[in-house]
Amino acid sequence: MPKKLMLIDGNSIAYRAFFALPLLNNEKGIHTNAIYGFTMMLMKIMEEEKPTHALVAFDAGKTTFRHKTYQSYKGGRQKTPPELSEQLPFIRELLDAYGIKHYELEDYEADDIIGTLALQAEHDDFEVIIISGDKDLTQLSTDKTTVYITRKGITDMEVYTPSHIEDKYGLTPQQIIDMKGLMGDQSDNIPGVPGIGEKTAIKLLKQFGSVEKLLDSIDIVSGKKLKENLTQYHEQAVMSKELATITKEAPISVSIKDLPYNGYDVKKVSSLFQELEFHSLLAKLGETDFDEPTESMEDIPYETVTDITEDIFAHKAALYVEVIEENYHTSPINGFSLKTDKGLFFLPAETALQSSIFKKWLEDETNIKYVYDAKRSIVALKRHGIDLCGISFDLLIASYLLNPSEATTDFAGVAKRHGYQQIHTDEAIYGKGAKLKLPEEEILAEHLVRKAAGLSALVEPCLQELEKNKQISLFYELELPLALILARMEAFGVHVDVDRLQEMKKEIAARLEAIEKKIFNIAGETFNINSPKQLGVVLFEHLGLPVIKKTKTGYSTSADVLEKLEPEHEIITEILHYRQLGKLQSTYIEGLLKVVHGESQKVHTRFNQALTQTGRLSSTDPNLQNIPIRLEEGRKIRQAFIPSKQDWVIFAADYSQVELRVLAHIAQDENLIAAFKKDMDIHTKTAMDVFHVDETEVTAEMRRQAKAVNFGIVYGISDYGLSQNLGITRKAAGEFIERYFVSFPGVKDYMTEIVREAKEKGYVETLLHRRRYIPEITSRNFNLRSFAERTAMNTPIQGSAADIIKKAMINIAEMLQKEKLQTRLLLQVHDELIFEAPQAEIEKLKHLVPEVMESAVALSVPLKVDYAYGPTWYDAK
Repeated sequence: MPKKLMLIDGNSIAYRAFFALPLLNNEKGIHTNAIYGFTMMLMKIMEEEKPTHALVAFDAGKTTFRHKTYQSYKGGRQKTPPELSEQLPFIRELLDAYGIKHYELEDYEADDIIGTLALQAEHDDFEVIIISGDKDLTQLSTDKTTVYITRKGITDMEVYTPSHIEDKYGLTPQQIIDMKGLMGDQSDNIPGVPGIGEKTAIKLLKQFGSVEKLLDSIDIVSGKKLKENLTQYHEQAVMSKELATITKEAPISVSIKDLPYNGYDVKKVSSLFQELEFHSLLAKLGETDFDEPTESMEDIPYETVTDITEDIFAHKAALYVEVIEENYHTSPINGFSLKTDKGLFFLPAETALQSSIFKKWLEDETNIKYVYDAKRSIVALKRHGIDLCGISFDLLIASYLLNPSEATTDFAGVAKRHGYQQIHTDEAIYGKGAKLKLPEEEILAEHLVRKAAGLSALVEPCLQELEKNKQISLFYELELPLALILARMEAFGVHVDVDRLQEMKKEIAARLEAIEKKIFNIAGETFNINSPKQLGVVLFEHLGLPVIKKTKTGYSTSADVLEKLEPEHEIITEILHYRQLGKLQSTYIEGLLKVVHGESQKVHTRFNQALTQTGRLSSTDPNLQNIPIRLEEGRKIRQAFIPSKQDWVIFAADYSQVELRVLAHIAQDENLIAAFKKDMDIHTKTAMDVFHVDETEVTAEMRRQAKAVNFGIVYGISDYGLSQNLGITRKAAGEFIERYFVSFPGVKDYMTEIVREAKEKGYVETLLHRRRYIPEITSRNFNLRSFAERTAMNTPIQGSAADIIKKAMINIAEMLQKEKLQTRLLLQVHDELIFEAPQAEIEKLKHLVPEVMESAVALSVPLKVDYAYGPTWYDAK
């Protein structure tokens, strides 16, 4: 098999990926666009080139041996955005999972590592492939070494061989160094010779061959000014060539034998993709067996109960309800297990669900039950006409509160985390994906009783840990009662007007058709708007618009490209609108229609209570927090959400700027507190302070910028992030942030103090003692530490806001019961609660709901709630 070495310029590719893709975040708030772009490139190139050896080289620091020659080398470069810096450790983790060595060397650049290894590999008769975004590396091209340079995107690459360099420049690869010496390189701050650009440099090199020969022959150079510059900047030209030369003799401690590539570790890559939420890339890994090796387990005595009598039940029991498939609204119950002082029991599903004795025990709230995932258990049993009562412990929620960063919801993973080892994973018992199947009853029975035994064993240790963390009230007074409320909300569902959705589908189809005709009319031809290839030809060849980015298959017509082209031609606005409506149609309208239950005409979203690290709820199937409401057509989707009874209305109440109010309370900033107490518009107030103007002088643009800063500060925004949001320079954004901190010094002090506290304790807390552990806060790695610091600043704010609305939901449920109202809580979306209510109760709700929500938690500033109601969710705005 031919030997092939792949060498990747890590910093350059990460940088290209970061700026090629829009900022992306996962649930944990980690920026992922550079990691995603890097991964896309890696997967593509490894598949196409199939190297036998590989290495990714990184720059080791800010200074190199070149700085001794020229102190200003690479001077003037902007500081790497923290949103990119925080992603580099994950890129290294990705490489580890892929089994690809990465390496850096103090005082040297990645280019030098690559140049040295490329030369070694050529001597050992390897074919060498170099991947970079920096054309400097094209000087390394030889008959054995090919250099791939990324273009505007990340997977679209130009291939540099000696013949391609000859065709493109009329030079040899070695002369690329001379060209840089003459023309300089602005990105590396290599000065070159003033007045010499690429064309002049190429012309001179074709005539003289090299910088040295040119300087030796200045007398015959034509052009007075050129001759003067070459004479005056003689030494600068020689130095510039030296700076541009990649060394092939770096004192590296790795050699080719250290770099074999034997394929990636599917389990590690899969786990990382799941953490980063790269769902589309996860699918590309293909169906994989994750069956773990069979561990030797201690025998566990239990009884399979085929004839249920009262003898097996007790006043207190660990109860496990087994539902394997993710959507427990439709999935079957596979069986039950019980651990009581009378023993350990497996109850087959069919036997148990037909037993009136079992039903009576489950519904008796005086019988104490310890469960795993109370919400899932309640909803699954509700479908069989059983109301599960008496839940006093939920292992899933307890474990989530003890460490929300541990995302697994598999029982075995949770149990093992807390010290119970005698359990297999569900994957090992049931299989995965297409291989998922119910095992033989004996295997199933043993698996389930081990769960009940583990559940029983972990109640006391988890409660002790919660007590130690001062989280008992958070568990018993907030999360556990909330699970019961969420279960009722899920089981009840939300009524959907299917006819209205179908109407919208037709309306949008008609709009799409009208926009399509308009696009064809403007273009003067018909084509497939959804085909990037055909669209690219129309825009860039027929209409002659400037080409911004190219891909391997032609012109890029991505959203960021089209947005830049919008001022250039009226057709772009129509294409963008066409795409927005198309996504609305396929993802949201058709997506909603797929999950409406036929008989009830309802959707039963699942609220994820143990997922986010901040304590926020999220929802799935359907995700009702994601309905796009910036576009009017998107907002109109809410017209399809209606009450389940005639003559009832939808009543919605939401917190106004709850996170900023929490910030004012936690930071105890006098300015912020005073503004909220006076019920001022906080964005106008910020604009007044930051721009030093009176209220009457605040323009709409000033308020918009102030709003971006207000919400950005909550998320620990950087100058780069703010510059992207506002379309201003990083310098201007940085000055804006500084002026904000001068105006609100308490906020600055809070951020300094919370980071110090996080470093001391290793975690931060919300107002109700919800914890988030941040081990990276003391990392020696600057990038990891910076991300951790922003997380420390944001979590107490966002987490406390989550606590407040959860507390409000519990108080609302108690109020509805106490007042004997028919009103039902249907949904929680961000800071909003949505109810259905009879008209006769609206007057009461207008007073009671804001009163209950505003008194959920006492802050230094008043909480404010707005409400509205109408025949649909859309009208309740």
